[in-house]
Amino acid sequence: MSRVFNFSAGPAVLPEPVLEQAKAELLDWQGRGMSVMEMSHRGKEFVSIAEQAVADLKELLNVPDNYNVLFLQGGATTQFGMVPMNLLGGSNEADYFNTGLWSKKAVAEAKKFCQVNLVTDSAGNNFTTIAEPSTWKLSPNAAYVHYTPNETINGLAYDTMPDVGDKPLVADMSSTILSRPLDVSKYGLIYAGAQKNMGPAGITVVIIREDLASNPLPKTPNMLTYKTHIDSGSMTNTPPTYAWYMAGLVFKWLKDLGGLAEMGKRNQRKAEMLYTAIDNSAFYSNPVDPKYRSWMNVPFALANDDLNKTFLAEAKEAGLVTLAGHRLVGGMRASIYNAMPEEGVQALINFMNDFEKRNG
Repeated sequence: MSRVFNFSAGPAVLPEPVLEQAKAELLDWQGRGMSVMEMSHRGKEFVSIAEQAVADLKELLNVPDNYNVLFLQGGATTQFGMVPMNLLGGSNEADYFNTGLWSKKAVAEAKKFCQVNLVTDSAGNNFTTIAEPSTWKLSPNAAYVHYTPNETINGLAYDTMPDVGDKPLVADMSSTILSRPLDVSKYGLIYAGAQKNMGPAGITVVIIREDLASNPLPKTPNMLTYKTHIDSGSMTNTPPTYAWYMAGLVFKWLKDLGGLAEMGKRNQRKAEMLYTAIDNSAFYSNPVDPKYRSWMNVPFALANDDLNKTFLAEAKEAGLVTLAGHRLVGGMRASIYNAMPEEGVQALINFMNDFEKRNG
């Protein structure tokens, strides 16, 4: 069997050692005679899997003791509503950065619960840069501040964490979590869908400071309050057990590599390789301000859009798949998450160079 280099934005490539271990344990997990998919989520076997995954994630991120780590369902999109329902408290206002489609979706959901103040809005520049902090408009009455560190569609990312003073900072880290070291203590709440850097689709990680989970809006459904899941250890109902197990295998893989410091070095190298190839070409281009280019999602356009279908077809023949850009942007997009090896990025660059020679 020959595996391709998969540049999908999500569900995304998984580490081969993780897939091999999951394959070996599929029918019989550690001599128990059953698959993880068949285990009771209350049984000691799965509880041990879940607890180890939580412990490994806490170790990777150096999560402080006054934070809870939750493994939930509903994807990051459900968090767009859970955040205001749980964090508004007695306020009716929240601050949001709008830097792409996922920010925009979070804003739209929050508006159902409160007044949303846009700290800054990159829609005017087609989400290619982020305004200078001196122009940001933070509200003194906001209960929290929300931002999306990495926007998968336009490839726009913050170069540093925004300074929002003493307000709880909330981050949708679905496409950037575990890609480099992170100071969790500077955030009030972090949430992330697993299907980019943590595992298969079906599970969402929430890391929340304890004091932010105690005052949900009245009539908030039980399953949409963080305290419910904190009190039950993320097992209020049957969790997505296999996705949790797979995420745990990814955490072990990251630890074996040397942790997030090493992963960050690898990801930086991959991004620099690809952006250098694009910038040194007259045939390819990337519209994002270099200061705010994503390490994870690299959109690029060909000089001639008429060649897009040919590029994609030939790339597929070369074992390079899922390179089409998002329908709202067009062109190409290479998502180079943690599990994409450097050889995959180099193979893409080699193909791009050859395609330009033949068609430029």
